[in-house]
Amino acid sequence: MISDSTRTRLLQQYPIFRDLPKTEIADLSATATSIQLPAGTIVFDENQACQGFPLLLSGSVNVIKSAASGRELQLYTVNPGESCILTSSCLLGHTKYHARGVAKLDTELIVLPPSSFSKLLSTYEPFRNYIFGLFSERLTDLMQLVSAVAFQKLDQRLASLLVSKTSPILTTHQALADELGSAREIVSRLLKGFSDQGWVKLGREHIEVTNTASLSKFSEL
Repeated sequence: MISDSTRTRLLQQYPIFRDLPKTEIADLSATATSIQLPAGTIVFDENQACQGFPLLLSGSVNVIKSAASGRELQLYTVNPGESCILTSSCLLGHTKYHARGVAKLDTELIVLPPSSFSKLLSTYEPFRNYIFGLFSERLTDLMQLVSAVAFQKLDQRLASLLVSKTSPILTTHQALADELGSAREIVSRLLKGFSDQGWVKLGREHIEVTNTASLSKFSEL
């Protein structure tokens, strides 16, 4: 069960629930669970059964695919007001997770039990449209990721990633490598090259983009 204040925050982040009848909202509140997770917590892991449908109130969760070699590739990030299509897919197909979810920041979320998810999906059209709309959006994002991995060189992908972030970028070389599915040593070498070109300035867990135009042009070659 979640508190009245938590339910209010849920409705603020997920307005699709506001038009539910009061009795349905009450049932939702009674069956949902509130969870707080510190940054770095594994929210779900590969080959794990799905325990419920998460709705983020704060923080963020990175969804990551790992290879046997230990390399990782970040598939997408779930932020407040969004949902995880991998979880939706697991609930719909009654399958286990094929990737890992890790709290990027301190995260608070509401978890709906599978029965509540199924009921909302079958009886509440706005929720059904929301879920399948997100499938469409995430599929487009994942197709762009596949295209970048398959057809762009790593230095171009790194340039594109830097341009997409707000400067100064407070991150580590390892975190960038994880996003790109590469090794820290390679990313560090490429960043050094960008720095020598005058495109970025490097500091400890700090990258300042100094020539966005050149990075953008390079990423599109």
